[in-house]
Amino acid sequence: MGQWRLDWRNPRIHSTDRVKTWLACDDHVDYLREFLTARDFPLAVSPLALVGPERAGDAQ
Repeated sequence: MGQWRLDWRNPRIHSTDRVKTWLACDDHVDYLREFLTARDFPLAVSPLALVGPERAGDAQ
């Protein structure tokens, strides 16, 4: 099962540097994409890259 990252913002109340991130599974990514697109929110959907043990120290 894939996992997805949805980066979006509400341009009516947020500047371009204010982006929110939602995470979704395959079962819900299409619903959330449609929900945000229907509201004309700028949206980028990409596969969620998991941080492996070799990169875990970089996330601090």
